[in-house]
Amino acid sequence: MTCPTQKQNTLFVSSLAKGLRVLEAFDEEHHALGLSDLSRRTGMDKSATQRLANTLLMTGYLVRDDATKRFRPSHKFLEMAYAYSWSDPLVQLAMPKLIELSGRLGETVNMAELSGSDIVYVIRIPCQRTGFAATLIGRRAPALSTSSGRAMLAVLPPAERKVCVENWPLRRFTAQTTLDRTAIARSVEEAAEKGYAIIQGEMMMREIGVAAPVIGADGRPVATVQCSVSAYHWTPKKVEREIVPFLVDTASGITPSLR
Repeated sequence: MTCPTQKQNTLFVSSLAKGLRVLEAFDEEHHALGLSDLSRRTGMDKSATQRLANTLLMTGYLVRDDATKRFRPSHKFLEMAYAYSWSDPLVQLAMPKLIELSGRLGETVNMAELSGSDIVYVIRIPCQRTGFAATLIGRRAPALSTSSGRAMLAVLPPAERKVCVENWPLRRFTAQTTLDRTAIARSVEEAAEKGYAIIQGEMMMREIGVAAPVIGADGRPVATVQCSVSAYHWTPKKVEREIVPFLVDTASGITPSLR
């Protein structure tokens, strides 16, 4: 069934949507914003931005520095993330299994879910070498550039994954990030054959990422179990030999529970 457009949908509240655009203006590169910054990032005029930002301030979703007059997210963002974790049965099901896997491997273990053409990390179990950014849930990245995204695409029917590879957006993270869709298609096909996807240096230099899909009751991918390791200590062959069997086993252990 086709969803109605915003203009056709009489239940669509445009003022609420504009307020959400203000909240969405904040990310890892824009964590404190003045009114001019918010206006520019939301595409709204400064007067409307000021009213919306002040409303979000008064309702507790934003805080403002008295000296700089810049806004930043409040603790309510954490409360929403907390509510999401409780509402996602997959997170509750997978968490103890990922903690066990991380303890076994001694490496960073994550769970990612597909969100449109992106993946979003919903569980992150860090190790001692994990950097701050890699400990935070909610990070979003283009699916085609990640081991998790390619592992999930590999489970889709061939015609569907072909459309995704040809049309989904790409973003360069490092000098090794491939923007060649033919090469990405080969990587996805290889993941379909092996049951897992592996990349090197595409998200972070000198990092190897590997992911195995978690499959839902309808046979479609719902998430991945993913591990990131340092290329200083690991090679792709060593990852396939010493990590992949446990990764695939953990992902498979989640799948039957979903069914």
